Amino acid sequence: MKEPRTLAEAHALLSPLCPDPSRPLAERLAFYRRSAQVYERIAEIDRAHHHEALYWVSRERAKAEEIEGRIRQQREVSGRVDSAG
Repeated sequence: MKEPRTLAEAHALLSPLCPDPSRPLAERLAFYRRSAQVYERIAEIDRAHHHEALYWVSRERAKAEEIEGRIRQQREVSGRVDSAG
């Protein structure tokens, strides 16, 4: 698959790959981390859309951080349940 060189190409590549919210958190986390990397590269290549691409970097990282928090929370709850038994 050809690497995207414009913001539009990045959107076209990533949008169909976005996992459904019902998918496992780890799968969704991997997608958002990869997506942030793609947009970060686009910000340097597609200079006409630099700031917009940086917005997408920030957005995708925020989504990844939210999912990381949910994973941590699940592990903490799971650890409490395991130690209570």
